Amino acid sequence: MGSLQESLNKFKKQQEKCQSTLKSIAGSKTSSRPTTTTPASRAVPASTLGKSSVPAVKFSNDTERLQHINNVRKSPVGAQIKKVIHLLFESRQAFTADQINEACYVDVKGNKAVFESLAKNPKVNYDGVRFSYKSKHNVRDQKELLRLVRTFPEGIAVADLKDAYPTVMEDLQALKAAGQIWLLSNFDSQEEIAYPNDPRVPIKVDDELFRSIELPRDMLDIERDLQKNGMKPATNTAKRRVMAQNGNILNKPKQKKKKKAEISKRTKLTNAHLPELFRNLTG
Repeated sequence: MGSLQESLNKFKKQQEKCQSTLKSIAGSKTSSRPTTTTPASRAVPASTLGKSSVPAVKFSNDTERLQHINNVRKSPVGAQIKKVIHLLFESRQAFTADQINEACYVDVKGNKAVFESLAKNPKVNYDGVRFSYKSKHNVRDQKELLRLVRTFPEGIAVADLKDAYPTVMEDLQALKAAGQIWLLSNFDSQEEIAYPNDPRVPIKVDDELFRSIELPRDMLDIERDLQKNGMKPATNTAKRRVMAQNGNILNKPKQKKKKKAEISKRTKLTNAHLPELFRNLTG
């Protein structure tokens, strides 16, 4: 770090020296130029010659870059690790220590603390030469994502899938739209859970947990929760209530079923010639 600061200070002094040298060259050229004029030419002010003939040289870009490098390498180890992980996550490529230095100015090779922390980080895979991002689940496309969800019949947290690959969230929504998975929210943490929508996958349900969940008392709330999770309710309570208020639905009393008449000995028989029909007569 000390050598970098010394190089920066030395560079600034060289910059100032170059600027003064250029100004002295411009002044000497102006003073040595002949003042005699010819019919084809005309005298030009010395100040104009000095400004136009020698453009000023700027080193501000290099200075800013060196200052930025110095700030990065002086930052805490955690900040440097975060910078490298962001690079690995966004690019999804493997980098050597020198390539990381060129890309984000973190000197992994020259800083032992940064190197050891990066190599042991759970989000980083280090094969001895290159560093790469390590997601929780190793899936790379929509097909592998669906295959992974189907191995979790009791659901897998979407938060554990977000860093799998750059377009994983779009693929989850596409699988949901295709009816291949369910995306449901956990009532306690509001965390989304992905479930396989496959009748061949056996799903175990905790009976005690299932019965302990209290459903909303109002059907409107139940229908709203179903719609929130992408399911269409079989009922439309709001519409039924409006129709009831307008008198379109009448609460008709249930009609009592007529008691079937039984045949007794006092019943007048018209089919007496068929005695087998009247064997079980009530008294």
